[in-house]
Amino acid sequence: MPTTVLLGPQRRRPTVASVADLLEISGRLAVVTAGWEEREDQDAELRDHLGGRTTNLLLYARSEAVFDADPELAGAWRGRQERLRELQELYRGRLAHALAATRELIARDDASKLVEAEGDAAIAAVRELDERHLVAIAEIHREFDEAMRPLDRPEIVRHRAELAGVLSRSAALAIAGGHVVVLLNRLRLFGLMELAGDRPVLAWSAGAMALAERVVLFHDSPPQGPGDAEVVEVGAAAYPQVLPFPHARRRLRLDDPARIALLARRMAPRRCVLLDDGDQLFWNGSFWSSPEGVRWLEPEGDVGSGSGSLT
Repeated sequence: MPTTVLLGPQRRRPTVASVADLLEISGRLAVVTAGWEEREDQDAELRDHLGGRTTNLLLYARSEAVFDADPELAGAWRGRQERLRELQELYRGRLAHALAATRELIARDDASKLVEAEGDAAIAAVRELDERHLVAIAEIHREFDEAMRPLDRPEIVRHRAELAGVLSRSAALAIAGGHVVVLLNRLRLFGLMELAGDRPVLAWSAGAMALAERVVLFHDSPPQGPGDAEVVEVGAAAYPQVLPFPHARRRLRLDDPARIALLARRMAPRRCVLLDDGDQLFWNGSFWSSPEGVRWLEPEGDVGSGSGSLT
């Protein structure tokens, strides 16, 4: 696996340039802002921050051009997305009931060994539901790929050749945030991570989430809804062992030990890493490290922290 760096949000405290310097990346950076959708070309701040040495791959615009030129692929794509939306609604309904039962058990005051055992079983049931959902998502993607063979279609082949050319002149790949599913779908449509090869990857916000083994949406206090974290996609699996939670201070109730413990235990053995402004987490292909220090959720309900090599 190439070097991958997960960064905190970049709007208030941009750190991409300093991390690129730390990694001695002196050439151009290919940039993905497809999660911004129609605004993906509005990347002046990022370009200026990196001294003008960026090339935006414009994956969202490329995908729209592909769909215009290939109506059959576009129709199949829409059908796949509708199936995924229906699957997500069904999973969300089951998840709400499973989590409600789990919270009721682990919140009981009479924490006997029997109650603890039932709480453990309830968390295991939620994890099984998450895993089953991921398998179903992967099956929908597999059926689409087998039926449409998108990477073999002429328009995709043409764009991939152009993207390969840009990447051959780039020293690293930078992936910004936005709508995580839109971003992940465009990375997948063009097989971009395969094209990127062993170049270092710097990712933040939704970009960091899309590269995980699974994508988890979360917000403990949303304007509407119960605030249940939900698995929403199979990720690009560009790195192992951790799940990134960007904007953690704003989106997670870090002063609620019960919510922290449930989320950490549910996502285990993956570590739930918090990415706020200025945070940096490095994967070198063998182990994780954080020279400035990083925080994560503990199964006991605490927020852990540390620097250097992380195990």
